[in-house]
Amino acid sequence: MSNIKPVLTRQNLCDEAKLFASIESSVYESQLFGVSDGKAIGTYFEQKFRTYLSAQYEFEQGNSAKGIDFPSINVDMKVTRITQPQSSCPFKSARQKVYGLGYSLLVFVYDKIDDQVSQAARLQVLHTVFVEASRTADYQTTSGMLKLLENGANADDLVAFMLERFLPVDEVQAFQLAEEILVNPPKLGYLTISPALQWRLQYSRIIQYAGAVEGIEKVL
Repeated sequence: MSNIKPVLTRQNLCDEAKLFASIESSVYESQLFGVSDGKAIGTYFEQKFRTYLSAQYEFEQGNSAKGIDFPSINVDMKVTRITQPQSSCPFKSARQKVYGLGYSLLVFVYDKIDDQVSQAARLQVLHTVFVEASRTADYQTTSGMLKLLENGANADDLVAFMLERFLPVDEVQAFQLAEEILVNPPKLGYLTISPALQWRLQYSRIIQYAGAVEGIEKVL
């Protein structure tokens, strides 16, 4: 009898994410009781899901050098609370606001429920959404650029738009990006990407449009 595990695919990942989210939503953990640190909760959930997957599938484990959780299928996992569904990701360049992050996202959105009697907490997963890499650009940036292009914008118009929106580019970089946009217009993105030391990704729109827009799949 073979012990070889199947290789993890995007479809496996989404199927297992749905099942895991349903199971995890009913599990009470004493170690989470009273914990309000979103990063600690996210790390706990991500590690538990990776362990769950490792028991069934072969896949390359992500690390800080690669920057994403599932490099072999080009997917990063994000875990965020419904009260403020957002997280951070490494900043690479302003192009990410226009053309997307360069990888897909699997986003778990939870609400944390503390039970005072048992002194334990559970993470009720309210939404699980898979966002294709092509939809991970910034909504306002891409929608604005697409409107400009519809109105016959040239490189100068696009550069002015980028500088008005404080994209982290200098004028030379802005012109290079504008020339690329004229040849290769971006797809409409559905994240809100705020500049900081890292990008801050906000997910309200993908929750709203999950299952209604191509490239944004409602897993749960």
